[in-house]
Amino acid sequence: MNISVVVPLFNEVDSLPELTTWIAKVMQVNNFTYEVILIDDGSTDGSWEMIGQLSQQNQCIKGIKFRRNYGKSAGLYCGFAEAEGDVVITMDADLQDSPEEIPALYRMITENKFDLVSGWKKKRYDPFFSKNLPSKFYNWTARRMTGIKIHDFNCGLKAYRKQVIKSIEVYGDMHRYIPVLAKWAGFKRIGEKVVQHQERKFGTTKFGMERFIRGPLDLLSVIFISKFSKRPMHFFGVFGTLMFIIGLAAAVFVGTQKLMHTLNNELAPRITESPYFYLSLVAMIIGTQLFLAGFLAELNARNSTERNAYLIDERTDRE
Repeated sequence: MNISVVVPLFNEVDSLPELTTWIAKVMQVNNFTYEVILIDDGSTDGSWEMIGQLSQQNQCIKGIKFRRNYGKSAGLYCGFAEAEGDVVITMDADLQDSPEEIPALYRMITENKFDLVSGWKKKRYDPFFSKNLPSKFYNWTARRMTGIKIHDFNCGLKAYRKQVIKSIEVYGDMHRYIPVLAKWAGFKRIGEKVVQHQERKFGTTKFGMERFIRGPLDLLSVIFISKFSKRPMHFFGVFGTLMFIIGLAAAVFVGTQKLMHTLNNELAPRITESPYFYLSLVAMIIGTQLFLAGFLAELNARNSTERNAYLIDERTDRE
């Protein structure tokens, strides 16, 4: 199979018929063998019933329905697990991503040998202050912190070599930083393509003001995970050792000062009256705690068995 199109969605019943028809037309014109995997993330507007109808009309359309809303990352994770195409395309269901971009993205993976190609919505139709400006800031920060030179980390329209999506684990809200996860997994040929961004035809955006908080936190999480998930002691241990050494140095200073006064038969203040005593005590305790945290994290590193446990309610391809 040439292409798998993975589309996570939430309350997009109006856009689904047009989207799937558009994808099918592009695939037929280019003679691609394909599948479309629609992941209903707990919709309440009849999206699942529409997916059922579309899958009966076109055998290339598959549906997965979550029992409740888990988020976009959960949809991508399950879609990636089901995907069988040599190239996997992800896109949003709101018709702001154009299926006409699929052939060019496919060629960049198959002919130009990219591992991942991210869309860049250079001209956007979103509100400037509520979406465009924060997006520019987050993308600039992500580029500086990750070293990946793409302009739009959060663009839903991306293309992947099959091996990439089978090698990474998307969870939480990490869908924003899949290129970082791919780079960490060893897939370094990451490209970018300017894509057309269209105005939303139906419904409203599903992302609220909370993304302003989640975005930076997710970036810090993915950077920490990519660098230290296999060796957390290298992070906690370094800071713990540093804090312990600082505390020990302060304790030695206080003790030496007391000893010098005693040797010179001078009246010396009590050690507990010196602020350095408490600073040294706190620093050594914090250092010890950080070291123990690193040790425990080392034992527990990436052993969670329920990180990606999602309750799938129904499938279109199974009874």
